[in-house]
Amino acid sequence: MTKENLKGFILALLSSGFIGASFIIKKKGLRKAAAASGVRAGVGGYSYLLEPLWWIGMITMIVGEIANFVAYAFAPAVLVTPLGALSIIVSAVLAHFILKERLHKLGMLGCVMCIVGSVIIVIHAPQEHPITSVQEIWSMATQPAFLLYVGSVIVLVFILVFHFAPRCGHSNVLVFTGICSLMGSLSVMSVKALGTSIKLSFEGKNQLIYAETWFFMMVVAVSVITQMNYLNKALDTFNTAIVSPIYYVMFTTLTILASVIMFKDWDGQSGGTIVSEICGFIVVLSGTILLHVTKDFERISSFKASSAPVSPSLSTRLCGGNGELLLKYNNEEDVPSSEEVCLIRHELY
Repeated sequence: MTKENLKGFILALLSSGFIGASFIIKKKGLRKAAAASGVRAGVGGYSYLLEPLWWIGMITMIVGEIANFVAYAFAPAVLVTPLGALSIIVSAVLAHFILKERLHKLGMLGCVMCIVGSVIIVIHAPQEHPITSVQEIWSMATQPAFLLYVGSVIVLVFILVFHFAPRCGHSNVLVFTGICSLMGSLSVMSVKALGTSIKLSFEGKNQLIYAETWFFMMVVAVSVITQMNYLNKALDTFNTAIVSPIYYVMFTTLTILASVIMFKDWDGQSGGTIVSEICGFIVVLSGTILLHVTKDFERISSFKASSAPVSPSLSTRLCGGNGELLLKYNNEEDVPSSEEVCLIRHELY
C-alpha cells in the first residue's frame, strides 16, 4: 500500500468509526428527548434540538463526513467507498452493547464478511495516479467515456424523477434509491475532484483561481441536495431494513464504475488483482445485506411473543418503523387497538 492510499485508508476507517458511533449517540439523544417531552421526532417532535446528547451525535457525524471527504483526496474511490460498510458494523456492535439491541448470529456473520471483504479490497487496492492540478481532473471529467456516463446518469435521473416517481415511486423501492445512487456516484466524483483541489491548494498550488474548482463545488451541492432529498423520501416511504442495503449496493457499485471510468483506477492492474477486488466488494455487499436483513429478527421474535392476549399487568413494548421504543402499556386502558397492532406489524415486516 502506498503512503497516499494508507492515509486514505486510515481516514476512511476513522470516518466509519465516527459515523457508526454517531448513529448510537443520536439515537440515545432522541430517546432521551422523547422521554422528556412525550413527542417522538418521527411524528413531528423537535425537542431533540434542545438535547445536548443529540448535538454530540451530530457533531460526531460531521467529523466522520469530513474525514470521509478528505479520504477521497488521498485514495481512489474503489478503496474508500466500500469501507463505508464498516460504519454499519460499528453501529451494530455499539447498539448491541449500549442500546441492548441484540445482534443476531447471522448478523455477526455479516460483520465478519464485511471485515474480510474490506481486507481483500485494501490488499488489492490500486495505486492512484498523481494529480498535479484541477485542470488535469477536468480533462478526465471531459473524456468521451465519462461524458457518456454522465449523460446516461442525467437521462436516467430525469426519467425516474418525472416518469416513474409520480407513478410508482411510493410502491417500488428502486425508484427513489435509484435516483439517490445515480446522483451519489456523481457527487463522489465531484467530492474527490474538489478534495484534491483543496489538498493541492494547501500544498501551495492554489487551485481556487480556476473556474473548474468552483464548477465541481456547484456539482457537489446540486447532487448532494438531490441525493438527500430522495433518500429521505425512500426512508419515509419504505422500511429502513429494505432501503439501506439496496441503496448501499447500488450507490457503491455505481460509484466504483464512475471512478474506474473517470480516474482509470484499474489501469495497470493485472486481471487477477481486479478479480480479487471485485470478489472483496461482493463479500462486503453480501455481509451488508445479511446484517441489515437479520438486524430485526430478535425484535420481531419478541413482538410475536408479546402478541398473546394482553393482561392489565403485562408491560408490552411496541416499536416504531425506525426501531425506537415508543410506549409501555401497563394497564388495560393503554392497550393498543387491533388497528394499531396491525400497523405496527406492517412496519416491522
